[in-house]
Amino acid sequence: MSRFSKKHKLPLWHPRLWPSWALVFTLYLLSFLPMSSKQKLGKTLGRFLNRKLKSRARVADRNLAICFPDLDKEARAKLVQDNFIACTRGFLESIHAWWRDMSPYYKATEVQGLEHLEEARSKGRGVLLIGGHYSIFDFALPLVACHLKNPGYVYRPNNNPVIDRMIENGRRRHFGIRPFTKRELRPMVSFLKKGGEVWFACDQDFGKKTELFVPFFGVETGCITSPSYIAKVSGAAVVCVSHLRMPDGRYRVVFSPVQAGFGADKHNDTQVWNRYIEEAIREQPDQYLWLHKRFKTRPEGVEKVY
Repeated sequence: MSRFSKKHKLPLWHPRLWPSWALVFTLYLLSFLPMSSKQKLGKTLGRFLNRKLKSRARVADRNLAICFPDLDKEARAKLVQDNFIACTRGFLESIHAWWRDMSPYYKATEVQGLEHLEEARSKGRGVLLIGGHYSIFDFALPLVACHLKNPGYVYRPNNNPVIDRMIENGRRRHFGIRPFTKRELRPMVSFLKKGGEVWFACDQDFGKKTELFVPFFGVETGCITSPSYIAKVSGAAVVCVSHLRMPDGRYRVVFSPVQAGFGADKHNDTQVWNRYIEEAIREQPDQYLWLHKRFKTRPEGVEKVY
């Protein structure tokens, strides 16, 4: 058990958690910066982290090398730096979403595919929104939820209870959004059957929970099949969703057409949502969480990536 896991048993105001509270207070103060200042700070800090977090930079470089084999070393290095900047900006945008007013961004964000969302909603069995870990993850949550009537999302609790409280309070203050941990499949299915709409980013490496491998940028990639199970049992319509920061600094949310037959074939389903995420990444390759070891779990007998 990690030291943070042990902290779950401590009262939130226990002295061992005071450093975490100091961090939360610092982030709260940073949230008051204008968005333009957050973007400038994100660029400076992202470049700094690119130089200092060498192990993560190597992970990103390795991911890009196998996903974009045509890029030379110099181009990959530039993209790794851009990815650090995008992810750092995304974190600063997240603290904005946790504490500041998001309403100016609802109308300013370009939204495509609302007719697909409406079609999915009209089926009356809820909507499962399959997303990915793009750099504006938490900032995008209210940008997506503002178009939903009964929103929910799937999350993994943070091991540190103070940090978990900060993140989840920040997320749940928008539109009465309902949280579900990945162990709460039954209440999630019930929520969907009643017309709920759940956002599920299922594109990370889940280690021993990996159920099958499908191509992602031509690489056999470990995936879970929870989305197929949820769709099959709940009868929910499935729509893929992407959320990107565009080069001009504006934001865009895209809802895909309803994925017909989703839930009937878990291997095909998994290919569908991986292909959708891949297409979004190809449009803005710096926007994905390349710092994550997405290819850590490998098929039996296949050489390790990292």
